[in-house]
Amino acid sequence: MSTEKNGPPAWTQKWELVVGLEVHAQLLTESKAYSPDANAYGDHPNTLVGPVTLGLPGTLPVPNKAVIDHAIRLGLAVGGTIAPRMHYARKNYFYPDLPKGYQITQDTTPICTGGSITIKAPDGGEKTISLVRIHMEEDAGKSIHDMDPFNTLIDLNRAGVPLVEIVSAPDMRTSQEAYDYLVEVRRLVRYLDICDGNMEEGSLRCDANISVRPKGSPVLGTRTEVKNLNSFRNVQRAIEFEAQRQVELLEGGGKVEMETRTFDAAKGITIGLRSKEMAHDYRYFPEPDIQPLTVSEAKQEAVRRAMPPLPRELYRKYTQDLGLSAYDAAILTDDKGTALYYEGVIAHTTNYKGAANQVMGDVRSWVNERGLTMREFPITPEHLAGLVTLIDTGSVSHSLASQKLFPLMTEHTAATAEELATAHGLLLDTREDVIESALRDAMARYPDKVQAYRAGNKALLGLFMGEVMKATKGKADPRRAKDVVERMLEDVTA
Repeated sequence: MSTEKNGPPAWTQKWELVVGLEVHAQLLTESKAYSPDANAYGDHPNTLVGPVTLGLPGTLPVPNKAVIDHAIRLGLAVGGTIAPRMHYARKNYFYPDLPKGYQITQDTTPICTGGSITIKAPDGGEKTISLVRIHMEEDAGKSIHDMDPFNTLIDLNRAGVPLVEIVSAPDMRTSQEAYDYLVEVRRLVRYLDICDGNMEEGSLRCDANISVRPKGSPVLGTRTEVKNLNSFRNVQRAIEFEAQRQVELLEGGGKVEMETRTFDAAKGITIGLRSKEMAHDYRYFPEPDIQPLTVSEAKQEAVRRAMPPLPRELYRKYTQDLGLSAYDAAILTDDKGTALYYEGVIAHTTNYKGAANQVMGDVRSWVNERGLTMREFPITPEHLAGLVTLIDTGSVSHSLASQKLFPLMTEHTAATAEELATAHGLLLDTREDVIESALRDAMARYPDKVQAYRAGNKALLGLFMGEVMKATKGKADPRRAKDVVERMLEDVTA
């Protein structure tokens, strides 16, 4: 089956793909959505449960304030409208791994409506993916089918963990757009510190609604929903397979049935689970044990003031205000830690490109080689800006800064770049008389090379530069040395 990586499939000449995504993001809170049980990953099965999680008679849910704050923060970040008044709802369904037998969620009054996520378009521009809603709910537990040959095992640790569900409009037209959309969603929730975005651990999960229609038709085709996709690549693969399956079905005279499907990653195919010809009757009704929630303008403003700078805002700042390339801006805004560190550096220097080179080069290499995060990087932004200044002024060469001074700064974090450069003799010597003396000695040793240079073999400049740097133990300013060497070699009276 052809994929979009090898170019658009042949069917795209006649058919158009339509995709909308539902993304579930587990929220970073200390306790669960409506109970004091710990919200943690990786503990022993069924140890993070309590009376509310178990749905014992007489227990009452209490909304977690942090969950509400996180949902408001996300809604404001995507430019959505926060509902001033809302209520929770019960979604009644057969949940084998949710002891209450229903899910506390939101139905007619989601905490956020509207908003959008912006992704890169193939032509280098941007495309806006509209959002329908964001609502709060709780997760179900986990059914484990592969540990016992005869029984399904239930782990309730995840039951009651807080989620936000982000529902997009059917605005995506390729599997690559869906991939890019998920990348932006993950980056956004990480910037906001509301979700770690780890799909492998299930803290970010995706359902894809997929349909096809004749090109130019305004009418949406019958959609299928592919559930619980656990990686960005699998989202792409599932969309590509399902679109091809639907096109082949329609061109063969068949009909696409509205159904829920799953994706078999090993085989690369989707498999039908259950029919959705009729909408599920979840018997929603307002949650009677939780009073309606009011979100004031003052509350929204307080959340807005506490928000960090967002990746799209920083990207525009770096490309439009600071003059960085799109590539540099993309690298610097790829994760929040890198962006905030760079923000700290440019608070102490106006050489934005030099600062970017340091952060994207030596800093990120040092962090990545040790498997650390930017928060664990030992050099303060102010001290790194000092290193940029030393390079700018020619006090330290790029090579000495990278090979000797930078490692010293990671070990002696209390000292400035200038203090360390001075203490270890790394400051460049800009005195021309020192450079001239070293070059005269070299010219005396290689008179034939001097003549060859003057005869047109300009490649010999490197030989004499090397001799000068060797004689000065690498302390000669390379830029100043190059000027002096060229001048003296050209001067036949020297």
